[in-house]
Amino acid sequence: MENFFTTYTDSSAVFPSFPIVQHYCHGSRDVFLSLIQSFTLLPHPPLLVAIQDPPSRRSVLSTFPGFLSFAPPPPGCPRVAIYLSRTLNQHLSCSTVFHDSSEMLSVDILLSEGLLGSPHRSLRVTSVNLLCTNSPPYHSISPERLFSFLSYPHLILGDFNLHHPLADPCRSLSEREFTISACYLDVAFDLPYDLLTTPGVYTRFLFDTTWRPSVLQLAFANTALSPLVFSWDTPLHSTSSDHVLCGITLRPPAIMQPPPTPHWALLDLQAVGEALYTFTTVPCPARPTPNSLSRWFDITSTRLNSLLTFHAPSKHPCPCSKPWWSPRLSSLRREYHKYARISRLNPSPLNWSNAKYSRRTCFKAIASGKKTQ
Repeated sequence: MENFFTTYTDSSAVFPSFPIVQHYCHGSRDVFLSLIQSFTLLPHPPLLVAIQDPPSRRSVLSTFPGFLSFAPPPPGCPRVAIYLSRTLNQHLSCSTVFHDSSEMLSVDILLSEGLLGSPHRSLRVTSVNLLCTNSPPYHSISPERLFSFLSYPHLILGDFNLHHPLADPCRSLSEREFTISACYLDVAFDLPYDLLTTPGVYTRFLFDTTWRPSVLQLAFANTALSPLVFSWDTPLHSTSSDHVLCGITLRPPAIMQPPPTPHWALLDLQAVGEALYTFTTVPCPARPTPNSLSRWFDITSTRLNSLLTFHAPSKHPCPCSKPWWSPRLSSLRREYHKYARISRLNPSPLNWSNAKYSRRTCFKAIASGKKTQ
């Protein structure tokens, strides 16, 4: 069931990053207030806060300025909540998605343009709090209900109450603990979802020092969202809860600088010709076999390629470079701008006709260059 709480979008809004916070509050308002105050210590204030076991009174969530709160509808006390920044709500279109359970809630964020430079225009964030039960799968929500295939980005945050070696490799697991946790992670990896939690980074520290810390808060991202996940960390030590705050930051994928390549147009043909006179190849095997002939060919082609690249200067194209551009296009563009300036200074029919012709010639050449690349 979906409930739209805003219906307008603003494509001019730009979010260079998308900070998200996940925390378990134990139903305590003191922990909740401590969590709010801790936002001032973060490098970037969160746009979305996913809380498990939030404080509530008569099924009404606690509120704090600057955020809108959402929880599963009654009956029952909400076990999860999602708080959205009013800044986010003012610029994007969002909707809540209910799952007929007080332990699970999702929010769909709809964008008029791609999310953080990606082609996807939707983002779903799910907050979940798995409660232990006495019957299989021994948790309140089955893995098939929790994980589903979505073609757009999906982030799942929650207190899973699971122990698995991928999240906590130093923990000694019983066969029952591994069997219960494996059925959830196997379903997640088959869809597939990636586990964002850093292995071995504890998210729960009991006040009783006789008990070891553990990893109960997990985060999963599907393949559509994984390239946008910049970091997962625990930036703060304590908020008066035995669970630590977990932060997830979404950012546009890093633009990889293209490697330098030989500039074949500036190849020194005279030097290459002189080098070829002294170029010798490794003797071919007397009785070649497919493997020996393949090795001989690889060695010879590598030596020849090294000779050519040695006499060709390297070029370092930037990410915005246009490999289809040519000196002829530069000349046509200069000519077009020249006649455009003349026509603006003296708007006679002849000058206007020359400007139109040069513009048409330039743009046709550009389109032809793009097609041939």
